[in-house]
Amino acid sequence: MKHVIALDVGGTGMKAALVGADGTLLHEARRATARERGPEAVVETILGFAADLRALGRERYGEPAAAAGVAVPGIVDATDGIAVYAANLGWRDVPLRALLSERLDGIPVALGHDVRTGGLAEGRIGAGHGADRFLFVPLGTGIAGAIGIGDAIEAGAHGYAGEIGHIVVRPGGTECGCGQRGCLERYASASAVSLAWAQASGAPDADAADCAKAVESGDPAAAHVWQDAVDALADGLVTALTLLDPRTLIIGGGLAEAGETLFTPLRAAVEKRVTFQKLPAIVPAALGDTAGCLGAGLLAWDLLARTTGPADEHPADARPTDPQSTAPHSTASQPTAPQPTDPQSAHSQPAAPEVSA
Repeated sequence: MKHVIALDVGGTGMKAALVGADGTLLHEARRATARERGPEAVVETILGFAADLRALGRERYGEPAAAAGVAVPGIVDATDGIAVYAANLGWRDVPLRALLSERLDGIPVALGHDVRTGGLAEGRIGAGHGADRFLFVPLGTGIAGAIGIGDAIEAGAHGYAGEIGHIVVRPGGTECGCGQRGCLERYASASAVSLAWAQASGAPDADAADCAKAVESGDPAAAHVWQDAVDALADGLVTALTLLDPRTLIIGGGLAEAGETLFTPLRAAVEKRVTFQKLPAIVPAALGDTAGCLGAGLLAWDLLARTTGPADEHPADARPTDPQSTAPHSTASQPTAPQPTDPQSAHSQPAAPEVSA
């Protein structure tokens, strides 16, 4: 059975899969990145994980993987296959594509930015399916974005397109790690809401999920913290839609797990701010934390289609349905996030989406 390797590398955990030609997830696994042992150990962990998946594919499906796709955080040079910089992994200028290809006996390897790769999956098989223009915005530790145009993601001239988290929404405000003050991610990310609610509630361990629950219970202090974040997010999104005119805004990440506690006031806040702009549909992401891994699989199949030619080897409408999964899958029209099925991977959970500074 022809298949590819898909890897999504996060700050603390990696998600991986073997993906069939029709987009079926044949096998899923998770491992820790081992970042506490340094950047060299992280790279070796990635290479070893990929090699193990290749061996498993050969044993189980009668042939090794035909290609591999890997999504990584930070600054990525996808053209040259270099992981340029990732603060949370400690690496600089890692020729990851070449290293992976060498470890995997020379198969073609595609390298992508984690958020743009996740956006690719959301656009093709998730919440943006059928939209000719969309913006995918995950609200996690920081805020990033993926600009979808047709069947592809726009990376920009230098690979930095979509960094909506560094739009200044509060001039002169809170200092950001990027060097500016008042960036969107300092007000509307899950980590920003967690910090604001911990301060307002006097509970140092309180987080954004706790804030959302307090909003639902009618806590006025929580409602104030939440509305501040919603207003900042709406300001950033209106700036983005003024420039990009997307048909759909897809909101994902940890903060989006609050459901309508987030989406109802957010839609109202965006609608209040638009004037001449066309109001896009504002919808939750459909693929959860599997988007990056699914996108990495799409990158691998795209690369294989370009290098081998046959159009039927490209999964045009991949679906995350693992035939070996013990968890039932939704039969709804939108794909749901599959659950990990590898017993070796239970010790690690993936990090929230990272943002390149």
